[in-house]
Amino acid sequence: MQDFFQQIARQFAQTSWLEWLGTLTGFLCVYLAAKQNIWNWPISIISVASYAILFYNAKLYGDTVLQFYFLSTAVYGWYYWIRRKEEKKKPIVKASNGQLLLCLLAILILTLSIGYLLDSKTNSDVPYIDAFCTSVSFVAQFLMTRKVLQNWLLWVFVDICYIPLYIHKDLMLTAVLYLVFTLIAWNGYRDWQKTYKNFA
Repeated sequence: MQDFFQQIARQFAQTSWLEWLGTLTGFLCVYLAAKQNIWNWPISIISVASYAILFYNAKLYGDTVLQFYFLSTAVYGWYYWIRRKEEKKKPIVKASNGQLLLCLLAILILTLSIGYLLDSKTNSDVPYIDAFCTSVSFVAQFLMTRKVLQNWLLWVFVDICYIPLYIHKDLMLTAVLYLVFTLIAWNGYRDWQKTYKNFA
């Protein structure tokens, strides 16, 4: 047991400044998103830029591409949240069963497509796991930009999936961050659900 904790301590000691920057800004942007604070979007830009470099170096190519997607959704989400507030629309919406089915179908198609590309065109040692986590994140992020309640349930699920992946890649600080993300996502779901019910 002592060796295990010593190994973790060594991992943290070797953590790069880039991972620290991505972790701290990542934590802050997810926390602010859960609180429906619009500043989550500009802060997320710093985080995704850091993680794009970090994941590329770790050969997590699906997650690298995901960071560029996050960058574009940060700009879109920032604009959409401002516009929604100005138009005084209902702050939170709920996806129908049909829309959720489309989300699952999108995740399946994206996982197979991205997984095949990563498996055949890159040196990734986890092509389909990387692809699956990337695909769920794609869908969850889009739902967040549109302020759809169920985005948080997808984030809870995929954050749990990411933890062993990052441990496998020796990104211990990021693995811890995703454990914290899981808790924030669950609280985000509960908070957004209260807001949704208040405006129902």
